Amino acid sequence: MKETRKVVVDGEEFEVILEQNGENWIAQVDNKTFEISIPESGPIQKQKRKASGKSKKSGKVSANIPGKVVTVEVGLGDLVSEGDVIMILEAMKMQNEIQAPVSGIVSEIHCEEGQSIEANVPLVVIETQDTEN
Repeated sequence: MKETRKVVVDGEEFEVILEQNGENWIAQVDNKTFEISIPESGPIQKQKRKASGKSKKSGKVSANIPGKVVTVEVGLGDLVSEGDVIMILEAMKMQNEIQAPVSGIVSEIHCEEGQSIEANVPLVVIETQDTEN
């Protein structure tokens, strides 16, 4: 299987097409082909991506930019489902619906309506209910 990579050599960027050939590598750069031997090398490792829906999500809710809390739609002890609107924030003159990242019970609320908030500060914490055994 061929894979294209960008490499920088002496400050100059090149696009390289790599293909493993047994223990060696075939590299194509600018229509030139090279055979490369790298002792103790294995296949190129693909970067792992998060599996959607499989990874454990955090129940801490924060805003990524500063703003003002317009409304808090939940109270302590409320049961919420993933995707439910839990608050409205105004940031940069836009009102944004903040949704629950997980299903669970609201265990902490660290803000109130009308309060100015900083970025990346926990506003609400939702405790998830483990359904796995």
